[in-house]
Amino acid sequence: MPRAPNTAKEMDPAQVGRMETLAAYIAEHADETLPLTHLAEKAGLSPFHFQRTFKAIMGVSPKAYQAAQRLAAFKSRLRDGDSVLGATFEAGYGSTSRIYEQIDGGLGMTPSAYRAGGAGESIIWAVRTTALGLLMMAATPRGVCFVEFGESEEALSAQLAKEFPRADLQAASPATAEALDQWMAALDDHLSHAAPRPDLPLDLRGTAFQIKVWRFLLSVKSGDVVSYGELAKGIGAPKAVRAAASACAANRVAVLIPCHRALRADGGLGGYRWGLARKRALLDSERGRRANP
Repeated sequence: MPRAPNTAKEMDPAQVGRMETLAAYIAEHADETLPLTHLAEKAGLSPFHFQRTFKAIMGVSPKAYQAAQRLAAFKSRLRDGDSVLGATFEAGYGSTSRIYEQIDGGLGMTPSAYRAGGAGESIIWAVRTTALGLLMMAATPRGVCFVEFGESEEALSAQLAKEFPRADLQAASPATAEALDQWMAALDDHLSHAAPRPDLPLDLRGTAFQIKVWRFLLSVKSGDVVSYGELAKGIGAPKAVRAAASACAANRVAVLIPCHRALRADGGLGGYRWGLARKRALLDSERGRRANP
């Protein structure tokens, strides 16, 4: 990424060289978590002065520079023939659900793709016992497409087949299970041991309206709640309260899309696809973590 032009009067050459060295470091470690405090320490500056100096010289913030380098690495791996899932992890996107927003401006598939019933898709799945009961997670190479609670593996498998009747559904094998196992373990830690909710790559399937609702729910912080009316207003459709509630009910990615944070206007729980007891448990857990971080 070219740096913004500066005159000698504006920037000390030694400072320019230092920021360019830090830019090279960021590019080399773009797949890692790079806190501003860490970068500032390497530059010998306070976080505030490092942020301001880096942006003045490079033209963008350190965070934006890293994001551009990471995205470039992701695209390069795809061009070299890597799988989407492989490129996602190698570029450092293994713990984010927003990679596709950065690449193509949105999450999920078109309604026509969903109506195809997963035709041509290869979906792997696994089952795990959690604090809230038996859980199935399934994923395409693009990301997690299905997270459901159920009473048995047979019932969950039937539900997965109902959602994706024309897809190639496969139980995770040792050769394909590594990423899925990591994601399920992270979600289980969240449900069973109060760890933060994992921010995983998502392959959302729904109408444009549903995806707007789900994306808004991703912005609701843990421990907070919104009414269905606030949810509708938040996506620019204040009269579509019932439709917003229906979009929550259509969510097939439990917990990762936190529709449990949507309540009735009077504060009542409303509905929940996986049972009100689970909704109440999730909310109580999040409020507890917020009160006692």
